[in-house]
Amino acid sequence: MLLSNLESVPGHRISQQLDVVYGSTVRSKHVGRDFLAGLKNIVGGELIAYTELLEESRQEAMNRMIAKAQGLGANAIVGIRFSTSNIAQGASELFVYGTAVLVTPLNSHLPDPFPTQA
Repeated sequence: MLLSNLESVPGHRISQQLDVVYGSTVRSKHVGRDFLAGLKNIVGGELIAYTELLEESRQEAMNRMIAKAQGLGANAIVGIRFSTSNIAQGASELFVYGTAVLVTPLNSHLPDPFPTQA
């Protein structure tokens, strides 16, 4: 699956636009992580536990979006954007969306650098 935050995939032509696809996850803070983050906040520096939580959330939301695009028969998603929002105190949603499309390489004499997996 080709992923692009652009409105196209460089070196490819969009042959069919399928549908908007999205993925989301809602995560809450862990009490232990929150306590340690509070201590780290006093002395400054990266809150590694939260960085890891956000990375896991982004990956989970992306995987859900990709699964929806694959279900439509897409081989690429363009215009990918992320959004976050607070759902409740201590819980946040990470939302990712884009447009599922079918793309073909512009130059058919060159191999596709991102072949679709069978």
